[in-house]
Amino acid sequence: MPEHPAVTTLGLRALGFDFGRLRIGVAVGDAITGAARPLCVLPTRQQRPDWAAIGQLITEWQPDQLVVGAPRHADETANEVTKAALRFSRQLHERFHLPVVTIDERLSSWEAGQRCAETNGHRRSKNTALDAWAAAVILESWLNDAEHGSANAHF
Repeated sequence: MPEHPAVTTLGLRALGFDFGRLRIGVAVGDAITGAARPLCVLPTRQQRPDWAAIGQLITEWQPDQLVVGAPRHADETANEVTKAALRFSRQLHERFHLPVVTIDERLSSWEAGQRCAETNGHRRSKNTALDAWAAAVILESWLNDAEHGSANAHF
């Protein structure tokens, strides 16, 4: 697996995506702090990403890297959402010509729920902000582990 030398570059900014068929959580983070924060949740349109809204975020935040969570079963096998997330990753790269990596996002929703509860004092299972928190967890995981080559796919 190739190394991620860009992660050690000061000022690297990345957008993270928690892909879902109904909505996509988005977060922003940087290599300097290794931290990410939730940005927004974008609803899909007929189970398709809102490419215009994603394009606006990319224009606004000027990321150097895009990171997409790809869920897997406990035995590391792919499922239908995995396939859709990988397709979304390829489309991101094709549309915006930015480097895209995918990482395993298992337990990101659980951790996002914990963070959301700490921030808001409660966890609501239907809270769409949870998707943006999950994107932040995914992105921080990559920012903090990228130098170890933990990403699965590179575009």
